[in-house]
Amino acid sequence: MLKFIFMLSFMIPLCFISNFWWLVQSILYLMTFMFLMNCVLGYEFGLLSYMFGMDVMSFGLILLSFWICALMITASESVYHYKYYNGLFIFMIVFLLLMLFCTFSSLSLFSFYLFFEGSLIPTLFLILGWGYQPERLQAGIYLLFYTLLASLPLLVGLFNLYFLNMSLYIPLMSMNITHLFFYLCLILAFLVKMPMFMVHLWLPKAHVEAPVSGSMILAGVLLKLGGYGLLRMYKLLMMSGLKYNFVWVGISLVGGVLVSLVCLRQTDLKALIAYSSVAHMGIALAGVMTLSYWGFCSAYTLMIAHGLCSSGLFCLANISYERLGSRSLLINKGLMNFMPSMTLWWFLLSSSNMAAPPSLNLLGEIGLLNSIVSWTWISMFMLMLLSFFSAAYSLYLYSYSQHGEIYSGVYSCSMGYLREYLLLFLHWFPLNMLILKGDLCMLWL
Repeated sequence: MLKFIFMLSFMIPLCFISNFWWLVQSILYLMTFMFLMNCVLGYEFGLLSYMFGMDVMSFGLILLSFWICALMITASESVYHYKYYNGLFIFMIVFLLLMLFCTFSSLSLFSFYLFFEGSLIPTLFLILGWGYQPERLQAGIYLLFYTLLASLPLLVGLFNLYFLNMSLYIPLMSMNITHLFFYLCLILAFLVKMPMFMVHLWLPKAHVEAPVSGSMILAGVLLKLGGYGLLRMYKLLMMSGLKYNFVWVGISLVGGVLVSLVCLRQTDLKALIAYSSVAHMGIALAGVMTLSYWGFCSAYTLMIAHGLCSSGLFCLANISYERLGSRSLLINKGLMNFMPSMTLWWFLLSSSNMAAPPSLNLLGEIGLLNSIVSWTWISMFMLMLLSFFSAAYSLYLYSYSQHGEIYSGVYSCSMGYLREYLLLFLHWFPLNMLILKGDLCMLWL
């Protein structure tokens, strides 16, 4: 594990050498494949070094982080093109990747907390430094305060846990916590990070103001920190979970339906995709909360699938934004006339977003439906609505942006660059190929 941390640390000086942008990107892709060769598919922690190690859950999420961070640089060519503090920008991405790597591979809950919070700082700088509108300041403060406010109880809870258990080493955790406040302290930070409905307001705001790279990492990896934390914590919270979890499942399912309805009246492309993230993570959260084998495995599968799918959709929204200078659906319409070859990618990623086969989303959602319905059949009503509206807003996004009469202010036809097609292919290909080896994602427990 340390070799990757060293390699990332030594990449930081390269970021500031002029014209080294593509080299850093190439090294990140190389590191992704190097990491892929270090395959850890056991449930026990392997590759141990000092306080880092990984099991199969960490392995999948670290690989996702590497992949999304390499793709972020590919997507943000305009920062390099206009020379807008590109050295600092690429440093932020490498630093963020370092933080995420350490978060997912931490063996101690305290170092996990430390890096969990540390990943917030580069994200905040990405939004404040390279965001689009002046409201990005407000969005950054939303992001910071929502996350920090919920994370303070987690820190207190971890200190208390250390006092009781005399260790915060994850594999040695073997307690059953039944106290309500203790339970709330340990899971609240992750619920905000997921984000659960009712504490999700920071997410659409942050997405709308963030540059494309900020949106990609937010949707791709940072929302998964919450799910990862919950999957790690429920080892301790089984007993109290059986007592109180019905609250979270209820909020997630009802919230998912309400957020899907909100999606159907968005005119901003990015806001629509951001709200769809809330709906997807809501159903993943409900799956984790059932505490069943199916629920845990499928939530993990959906997290990986959503990371690739949502990130790809944000890239598409940005490609349209770079051509038309607006993200409004009133202007981004009839794009089939304007960028015909991009329509295929809109179709492929929108269909993956609504869990059409053969995407990994389908595997995750079928498993989650199974786990939630077996937990209580009353959830069927909400799940039916959720599945229906999920298809509805994906089709709304696709048909409104691609079909119809093109906005008369756009007098041209535009092809994408090779870089953009490659970027979209690298999102879509793993998303639809992983289903062929679905046991990696599904049978990891």
